[in-house]
Amino acid sequence: MSFQLPPLPYDYQVLEPFVDKETMNLHHTKHHQAYVNNLNGATKDSDIVAICQNIKNYPVAVRNNGGGHYNHSLFWKWMAPVGSSNVAPTGTLKEKIEATFGSVDEMKKKFTDAALTRFGSGWAWLGVKKDGSLAISSTANQDNPLMAGVADVEMIPILGLDVWEHAYYLKYQNRRGEYIQQWWNVVNWDEVVKYYDNFASKNNPVPINQ
Repeated sequence: MSFQLPPLPYDYQVLEPFVDKETMNLHHTKHHQAYVNNLNGATKDSDIVAICQNIKNYPVAVRNNGGGHYNHSLFWKWMAPVGSSNVAPTGTLKEKIEATFGSVDEMKKKFTDAALTRFGSGWAWLGVKKDGSLAISSTANQDNPLMAGVADVEMIPILGLDVWEHAYYLKYQNRRGEYIQQWWNVVNWDEVVKYYDNFASKNNPVPINQ
């Protein structure tokens, strides 16, 4: 079965004023749709997680567009309207973050730094390594931490931030730092906790259709 553009779990305007309606519309219907179209033209394989994990076996078109499809399919779920999710991680993940980074605020600082210092286009990530430990990293372009032999830190991502300019330029222009700080207001921590509890803590990648 060919890949499909997943519907957003909310309307385009509901993340305002932090992420604007026009950016969300273009990002979803144009950029993500293009990754889906190009991926369908580049491979007949249909398991996006397996594609990412074995990306060294695929041509660059699959790497770029497969990563774009996986990353964005989760990115939409990593955000939620203000007031619809807990404002911080809870449960075991909260404890793990505090044990690893000292506090949730320290984790956010390190994540923000990873997003700010990623040169050019890319993503910042919070994930779970094979040994169960948490880590923060960034990747270039549409790469992600599932990509063995590609990512500097291989892990299962449970939170990611798109720092391509198309994700923020209409509202924030070149002010990536402001975009990152405002984005924390719409992080869907309930979903992040679910990804940790149900998948990553068990060493299972997060599927895009869960």
